[in-house]
Amino acid sequence: MPQKNVHVQRNQPQPIRIGAIGVGNMGQHHTRVLSLLKDVELVGVSDINVERGLDIASKYRVRFFEDYRDLLPHVDAVCIAVPTYLHHSVGMDCLQAGVHVLIEKPIAASIAEAESLVNAAAQSQSILQVGHIERFNPAFQELSKVLKTEQLLAIEAHRMSPYSDRANDVSVVLDLMIHDIDLLLELAAAPVVKLTASGSRACTNESLNISIANKPRPYLDYVTATIGFANGIVATLTASKVTHRKIRRIAAHCKNSMTEADFLNNEILIHRQTTANYMTDYGQVLYRQDGLIEKVYTSNIEPLHAELEHFVNCVRGGNQPSVGGEQALKALRIASLIEQMALDGRAWKQSELENNFLTCDIVTV
Repeated sequence: MPQKNVHVQRNQPQPIRIGAIGVGNMGQHHTRVLSLLKDVELVGVSDINVERGLDIASKYRVRFFEDYRDLLPHVDAVCIAVPTYLHHSVGMDCLQAGVHVLIEKPIAASIAEAESLVNAAAQSQSILQVGHIERFNPAFQELSKVLKTEQLLAIEAHRMSPYSDRANDVSVVLDLMIHDIDLLLELAAAPVVKLTASGSRACTNESLNISIANKPRPYLDYVTATIGFANGIVATLTASKVTHRKIRRIAAHCKNSMTEADFLNNEILIHRQTTANYMTDYGQVLYRQDGLIEKVYTSNIEPLHAELEHFVNCVRGGNQPSVGGEQALKALRIASLIEQMALDGRAWKQSELENNFLTCDIVTV
């Protein structure tokens, strides 16, 4: 008799059930990537804009929940991409329901709210990951590897964009600069001992931030800041919402090289000096310096895909994310001080930081 085929059924992991709360500018991309991830079941979406929410739900053939709280009993985890002022209330509801959370940056609108979210995640033993997506950018991943073999002296970060209507509920510091603050804290790996900052608001009709009674809001559109670290590294950051060209770039100045990371073009260039010659020609002293440029190849993985995959792996394995609530809180503390200094023109030095109520978390990286 012919032997019957015996099919061995391997134990397949149960899919992680995930929902998306907020499917606007960023949330719709969360939904797209979640629908593609392996071993993930996109259960449903929720949005205050019913028409938009229904459209996204229909596109991905999932349920729409007008009230996000009705989604929570059906999921293991959620991705939250709502306006910053709602991060705390929505995040708290999810964490208190025992649901794992990935929340867009900044973690919250205030330090107190951020601390509340971090404490709630600890109490419920839930994963809290914050959407500092540039940590997952292939260019930053390669930059980190390069700098492990270099003596880092200084860092320049530029993050600039043309004016748009998105993220106008926060300043350029909390919208754009906070990305680079998080990256610099990771690269410098030392306590912050000095901060200076200055900034300005846009003055054109299209980009002037207006609130009640036609009074300018305190939101800054252009900010430059300098951060001094205890190990001697100095970092300068510039962020703008009113620059007519999109720029996402970090330059790391090292003892023997200078490395540029272009996050938009996913490119890493390492500049090295090779020779320097002095020559005399007809009584003139000429100087020639030869340099070498190395190009580092990076992967083409979409940062959001890598970020959400990392979140799913943390939920499945119970591991803490690389950018959890504590790391996001540190970045928010620095960002809040930079924003405050840019508004009032003050410079904070180490002695003042030590007496400031934010001290402990500022100088612990």
